[in-house]
Amino acid sequence: QDLLLAELATAGYQPAAWTLREEKISYCLGCFECWTKTPGLCRIDDAGRLVSASVINSHLVIYLSPVTFGGYSSELKKAVDRSICLLSPFFTHVDGEVHHQRRYDRYPALLGVGILPHRHVEQEQIFSTLISRNAINMHSPQHASVVVTRDLDEPALQAVLRPALSVQEAIHP
Repeated sequence: QDLLLAELATAGYQPAAWTLREEKISYCLGCFECWTKTPGLCRIDDAGRLVSASVINSHLVIYLSPVTFGGYSSELKKAVDRSICLLSPFFTHVDGEVHHQRRYDRYPALLGVGILPHRHVEQEQIFSTLISRNAINMHSPQHASVVVTRDLDEPALQAVLRPALSVQEAIHP
């Protein structure tokens, strides 16, 4: 996380980081009040609201997570689920598929950074697909993903992360 924040600061961003395991974020209730009763605002008043607001007000969102069976940590999954309020309850077609319409004019680019204890090609592919699918769902103008292993030292991590961070160059304000 520190290395990513330093790289983003060097690129001119003012990065903000959420350590989700330290935040109280409840599971999505599936009540859809964020669509019908209080559009864009979840009824659960916890850090999930703040995270969603931070997401929609960002130019680049980075999902940094241990890879669990190809997916996100449970903490990140809760935050992603709670961000459904950022979308409209109405539908549209994207590349022949049905997806939620935009609620806002602008959405952030998405970079997924997965962490594995060691290389696992299948989990890396699943993680990459998950990032791509979430980028479509969230109307991200650009997206990328990379999976790193815990045994990499700082120079090796920089060599892997810098090309992935180029996604931000396309949308940097």
